[in-house]
Amino acid sequence: MTLCHDLTEMRDGFKGPAFRRGHVITAEDIPHMLDIGKRTVFVWEENAGEIHEEDAALRMAAMAQVAGAHYTAPSEGKVLLLADREGMLRVDTDLLRSVNAIGDITISTLPDHYPVQPGMRLASMRIVPLVTKETRIIEAERLCAGRKLLDLLPYRPRKAGIIITGSEIYHGRIQDKFEAVARKKLSRYPGEVIGATVCDDDLDMLVNAAKDFLSRGADLLIFSGGMSVDPDDLTPAAIRRLGCDVISHGVPSQPGNMTLTAYLGDVPVLGVPGAAISMPTTIFDVLLPQIYTGLKLTKDDLIRLGDGGLCQLCGQCHFPNCTYGRY
Repeated sequence: MTLCHDLTEMRDGFKGPAFRRGHVITAEDIPHMLDIGKRTVFVWEENAGEIHEEDAALRMAAMAQVAGAHYTAPSEGKVLLLADREGMLRVDTDLLRSVNAIGDITISTLPDHYPVQPGMRLASMRIVPLVTKETRIIEAERLCAGRKLLDLLPYRPRKAGIIITGSEIYHGRIQDKFEAVARKKLSRYPGEVIGATVCDDDLDMLVNAAKDFLSRGADLLIFSGGMSVDPDDLTPAAIRRLGCDVISHGVPSQPGNMTLTAYLGDVPVLGVPGAAISMPTTIFDVLLPQIYTGLKLTKDDLIRLGDGGLCQLCGQCHFPNCTYGRY
């Protein structure tokens, strides 16, 4: 009879297959099988309307192809999706739930909107039993037809202009600390910072600084300072006067509660509160990956930040490998 699955052996620190799927069992194999604890084995029956775990895994991989990533060969009944480039993982979570609800099929992924580096594991696909009814795989293929279960969006180069607000900085009473922080965070993405301008608490100065960056080809504007509700905090008013469509001023996330998100046409505009200077991770870090993919943030995106929007303020920051910033 033909063996239906790999038989794993563990000895002297080794773990691996003693017999491979497809091996035709002989009488001489029986003592070895008994030595590794196999008193019974699964054998393959043709034309039973069933599909083997490895074939099922390959079919699942084929229904969810991802540019910029590749699937491994089946091993222990599963395939893994590995990233070939940096970018942001997108998961159609509603579709994923529907596929996993079919029965026997299990697909696990990194969270939606997760920032990815080359070589990272993005997803794992396998069925629970050794074989399943082929109709289950056909149903999964039907659900995924014409839809993207998974996607890896590449980062696009951007030219960023940084506008720092505050009379205390403009008049030299204190030293600015935001520019260095922003440059370090933006250096993780393709493109360049074309400049940083310090402005007084003056609406015209702020608007003109933004227009200057736009005239020089900026396609990302980052404002810092003057983001609270105090009467002399003018940055939100300047962003509106510039003609931006403000998606939200304030997000259900801490630190970074007072973050402003807006667009001037296709140019993203962020108002970043002072927490970005004192905290290693804020909502600024959460939003940057999506901004650099070119996808527009929506009000719903920002509302969904509430679930997972509270940073645990760990002694050592492990973002994004933590609960913070999932949406």
